[in-house]
Amino acid sequence: MAKVLDKLKKSEQELHSSSFIKAQHAPPVSNAKICIALVGLPARGKTYIARKLARYLNWIGVNTKVFNVGEYRRNAVGAEKTFEFFHPDNKEATEARRKCAIAALQDVQKFLEEGGDAAVFDATNSTKERRQLIIDHCQPHSIKVFFIESICDDPELVDENIKAVKLSSPDYSDRATDEAIEDFKKRIEVYKLAYCSLDKDEDKELSWVKIFNVKQRYEANQIEGHLQARLVYYLMNIHIRPRSIYLCRHGESICNMYGRIGGDSELSERGFEFARKLSEYISTQDLPGLKIWTSQLKRTKQTAELLDGPKEQWRALNELDVGDCEALSYEQIQEKFPREFALRDQDKYRYRYPRGESYEDLVHRLEPVIMELERQDNVLVICHQAVSRCILAYFLDKSNEELPYIRVPLHSIIKLTPVAYGCKVESHKIDVPCVDTYRGKPENLELTRSGKEALGTVPQHFDDTI
Repeated sequence: MAKVLDKLKKSEQELHSSSFIKAQHAPPVSNAKICIALVGLPARGKTYIARKLARYLNWIGVNTKVFNVGEYRRNAVGAEKTFEFFHPDNKEATEARRKCAIAALQDVQKFLEEGGDAAVFDATNSTKERRQLIIDHCQPHSIKVFFIESICDDPELVDENIKAVKLSSPDYSDRATDEAIEDFKKRIEVYKLAYCSLDKDEDKELSWVKIFNVKQRYEANQIEGHLQARLVYYLMNIHIRPRSIYLCRHGESICNMYGRIGGDSELSERGFEFARKLSEYISTQDLPGLKIWTSQLKRTKQTAELLDGPKEQWRALNELDVGDCEALSYEQIQEKFPREFALRDQDKYRYRYPRGESYEDLVHRLEPVIMELERQDNVLVICHQAVSRCILAYFLDKSNEELPYIRVPLHSIIKLTPVAYGCKVESHKIDVPCVDTYRGKPENLELTRSGKEALGTVPQHFDDTI
């Protein structure tokens, strides 16, 4: 495992050059196509891992899709099959499930050939024969295979997974709860009859990682390349303990009032009032061990001043660096850099400000924050509009096109509660007036557009001479 971490440390994020033109796509994490195949008995969290990995990989720019073989099986033979269908001695059913796996692998191949980077093959893959089928299908097409096996011998964890996830499966949509639980436990037992775990001797030539009881212990073998190393590191950070992540922007700042972006201004009077009410609100929540994270900019630190609890300042949480446009209003940017303003509207995610950053750059800067958030329990993150958008895009599985337009108003608190296959979102508005800082995408994106067309979606703000 130490070798995996050393390999990850050597693969640092690329430096991004600045220019006055639209930023190009970031270099790919890996040119090699990869099939990430889950392994394990039912109710071991494989689909949870599959979806979480896909969400993470898409967020960092690796085009990823999950292929759930259970869905192929339900489409082919119907959903409501009892445990007998999964018995290894049921030859007809075993052949039907094998054909479903082949159909899914064909779709994996097609996805990767048509521009995908990583495919997550979500199935039990619990026998040597099934894993060899995956390898035999992928190798001729130069697709690397990386196995992730989830092993759980903790009965409480298995029971929790059955109740939290499996009872809502289409396989049991018309079954009573007790009947569904009994049948599913029998399904697990028949899978055990043929289950063969990855072996450090017999499978020493394969690339794989084993996860024991969610986060208790790990084993890794033949980790090849930067992407696999990142995947192992990511898997070592996630956990399933109940927790909440509170996310909010700083209180209204002086720059906000006058429609200026970036800068390091202090809070306005209304911003300080928000800070006071934020402290009152958080004190009413049951948040044992709450940690408070801010950026290194004045407005987030001032917002956190009245809060009780350990505070940590993150440079990575600083607002998007707008370079030569620092502390300018949109009107001033249109006047000084009309071409830049149009180029940014054409591709807001990848556009890099002159001598500044793009949203794509910001996502890479925030990756350590995401890793730490996955490791933590209750956290309050006080940050900025662009930073909040990137964090929300990760937890809510938003695309690169959606990310720069996520609405994150001032003086609102967003509560994120990770659940089995996603994230529950709740929003609470603090009753303190503030300006609106949301600028939607204009209809006209051409370089030759008029100033009126470029500024049509700029929110109202106070006039200033600061």
